[in-house]
Amino acid sequence: MKLAEIHIEKLTDWLWEVPKSGEMRVPARIYASEKLMADIRHDDSLVQAVNVAHMPGIVKYSLAMPDIHLGYGFPIGGVAAFTIDEGVISPGGIGYDINCGVRLIRSGLARAEVQDRLQDLANQIYRDVPAGVGSREGIEKLGRSEMEKVSTRGAEWAVSRGYGTKEDLDHTENGGCLEAADFAYVSDYAVRRGSDEMGTLGSGNHFLEIDEVAEIFDQPAAEAFGLTKGNIVFQIHCGSRGFGHQICTDYIKTMQRAMDRYSIRVPDRQLCCAPIKSDEGKQYFAAMACGANFAWANRQTIMHHAIKAFERVLGRKRDEMGLRLVYDVAHNIAKFETHQVDGEQAKVCMHRKGATRAFPTGHPDTPEVYRAIGQPVLIPGDMGRQSFVLVGTQTAMETTFGSTCHGAGRTKSRSAAARDVDGLDVARDLAARGIIVRAKGRRTLVEEVSEAYKDVADVVDVVHNAGIARKVARLVPLAVVKG
Repeated sequence: MKLAEIHIEKLTDWLWEVPKSGEMRVPARIYASEKLMADIRHDDSLVQAVNVAHMPGIVKYSLAMPDIHLGYGFPIGGVAAFTIDEGVISPGGIGYDINCGVRLIRSGLARAEVQDRLQDLANQIYRDVPAGVGSREGIEKLGRSEMEKVSTRGAEWAVSRGYGTKEDLDHTENGGCLEAADFAYVSDYAVRRGSDEMGTLGSGNHFLEIDEVAEIFDQPAAEAFGLTKGNIVFQIHCGSRGFGHQICTDYIKTMQRAMDRYSIRVPDRQLCCAPIKSDEGKQYFAAMACGANFAWANRQTIMHHAIKAFERVLGRKRDEMGLRLVYDVAHNIAKFETHQVDGEQAKVCMHRKGATRAFPTGHPDTPEVYRAIGQPVLIPGDMGRQSFVLVGTQTAMETTFGSTCHGAGRTKSRSAAARDVDGLDVARDLAARGIIVRAKGRRTLVEEVSEAYKDVADVVDVVHNAGIARKVARLVPLAVVKG
């Protein structure tokens, strides 16, 4: 289906639908305001959301969050659930950066306590956490046996080596591990690519950012998350680096061959897939889980070294500063979950690509420490504006398979952003707004300039008003470290 042929109906002020037609198996639904929808209407990511609705075994809807933008196969900001018996699994529905995600660390430090040391903190973190394209000087080079342990144990592997505490695992989605991981289905090349990337931040939109809690919207939830207005927090946004990228690359080739074998027809070859119960489907899920576990271990390791940087610069221990992990969420991942489908509870294979799980109070998969309030939802914005903390809701469980947005969402490609801000000194511009930035080169900064993104406040307002996540706190950036 071409973009000009797509008929869109407005259901509410925050929800739109492309009705089922032709060979679509389900409708496509888009969460957006009038303002955001004006741009989405002219973006090929809308075509991708409709294409997903053609896939075998999809149930209820193909969903797009308000941060939707063009991806590989699925749009970034895409969500879909597939039946176990008839459904498929697709690398394009998870993405190249398997378990790209974000974690938030709170502190008991007021902004005044660190304001004069922000430059020192940014410099120390930049020294201690390798970042940038091809950054291949991780904490240590891992042999094959250690890569297998990382791939099957996830964040717990990092904790076992002294990079954090068991309490961190209790504050991480899935405890920082998908148990279905099987290292036997990961290629040697993927292992080589990941072997010296543990503890590295990567480049592009990946970052480590020191923020101030600027506003509280929901006091009980903020208290449960340990967030206090005026206090310092920091975020880590990264994924599985070259390890996950290669796993995705390998299985895209596998899935393209598998579609012919299983006579699967989809409108875009980028949606290459295989039946969930097939050998190819099982093997991809097992390898994808390895990539997800690597990413959780990576963020755990980076957090440890960032905390050590705080200790060096401020001369105080972690406990004295009240540095605690609030939560770690995955953005690009497939999981087997139970959801209500046609009035009955059914096990499905969830694909979330550039989307965040948003489970409510009382749900057995909401971490026990937050079960009375709901799962924290972390929505980073661009480096020049703001980020948000939200909480999961029952409405999300009923309407979006417990899913919500994951960030601001690009409005310009990296090349377009670099072209449009040619000549702008982004670092100087950020400094004028009181934001310190450390990056390996100017290219990353111009590609990640605020103007390349939607305003995350607009995105968050949609999910808040639609009820699929509820605003808890707003964060503003003070210092940003990028590759």
